[in-house]
Amino acid sequence: MPSHSRSSSPTRPADNGDWPVLGSELRPWTSGLPAGLLSAGVRRRHSGAYGAGLVPLIADRALRLPADVLALSEEATVEIARFDSELGREVAPFASVLLRSESASSSMIENLTSGAKAIALAELGSRDKRNATEIVGNVDAMNAALELANRLDQRAILAMHAALVARHEPDIAGAWRHEQVWIGGDSIGPHGATFVPPHHDHVPSLMADLVGFIRRLDMPALAHAAVAHAQFETIHPFPDGNGRTGRALVHAMLRAHGLTRNVTVPVSAGLLTDTSAYFDTLTAYRAGDPAAIVERMAQASFAAIVNGRQLVAELHSIRASWNSKVQVRRGAAAWRLADLLVRQPVVDAARVASELAIAPQNAHRAIAPLVEAGILTEFTGFARNRLWQSSEVLTSLDDFARRAGRRSRQGPGGVGGRFA
Repeated sequence: MPSHSRSSSPTRPADNGDWPVLGSELRPWTSGLPAGLLSAGVRRRHSGAYGAGLVPLIADRALRLPADVLALSEEATVEIARFDSELGREVAPFASVLLRSESASSSMIENLTSGAKAIALAELGSRDKRNATEIVGNVDAMNAALELANRLDQRAILAMHAALVARHEPDIAGAWRHEQVWIGGDSIGPHGATFVPPHHDHVPSLMADLVGFIRRLDMPALAHAAVAHAQFETIHPFPDGNGRTGRALVHAMLRAHGLTRNVTVPVSAGLLTDTSAYFDTLTAYRAGDPAAIVERMAQASFAAIVNGRQLVAELHSIRASWNSKVQVRRGAAAWRLADLLVRQPVVDAARVASELAIAPQNAHRAIAPLVEAGILTEFTGFARNRLWQSSEVLTSLDDFARRAGRRSRQGPGGVGGRFA
């Protein structure tokens, strides 16, 4: 492990009159790797002090934004509330569909991609695809964020992170980091990194300050959430999972403000349309420009709502088309299974029995009419432990992801070359 000692020569953040600029402090560095494993050039490159971010406190900082950015943010806020209200009147369970879609999009920003089928299988317990398992962890983190929206403190943020990574990184789940991390560069040390977050000694006090900012009631909801997100990403309080936890925090704050009550607006799907611009706004924030991340979050919200509305319309159309295909009496379990498939497009007999509250031996009575109608397809070929899928719903979910896909260069790498 690298060794560290407290530096006595920090460079304090400058104040540009509106929002403070990220400062830096020198920290000594000693690589924990045996010298024999490193070339002389690498040893020289990663020797001596490095500059760690010195993050300014913002709990009591006044947030002043340009009039056009405030107007854009307020317009996006109205659209988010309208979208939430529209789907709040829906009978179909689009809340879970959109939450899963947002979780998948947030994971895609970190280069964690997976198809809708693999994600659905992971929700049923499959561990065959690590990326899908991590995305399901992100679903858990999003659910935790929404459940904790009314008490957003340090424990709540730790709980979000624990829900995110407990399946695949239990050793770091729900705990602030205890080592230096960096973004970009290489895995040997922080010298030459694109961005070096603050030393881990500062994380607890910085997170306490961020919670103070989050609890404020004197700024517009979307702008408030965007700036809190940028500060969170600058602190980078965890060894891994910062981006996904930070975007979950955005949704918790939107819920806490009462802006969203029914569904999760897939903002990350909007950010995916230009990940380069998203990462650039985080850099701009650290240079004292909070307006950039507010503007980007507002633009992402517009894109997300357009994409989300298209997804909902497609699922409506798919579900309506099944009404003329299923030949069973009204009230039969097959109809409730058809509703379930909109949000759970891959099922097994155990899940059908559980969700429909029917005896396990009756699950196949619900499944069979949908197979006969071509709505469900069995895809394992097994005599036991069989699985069925709705190809139409899976295709619609994958189309949503493709529409949200990157159209520009990717952002910076993270710890050891991966953005966390």
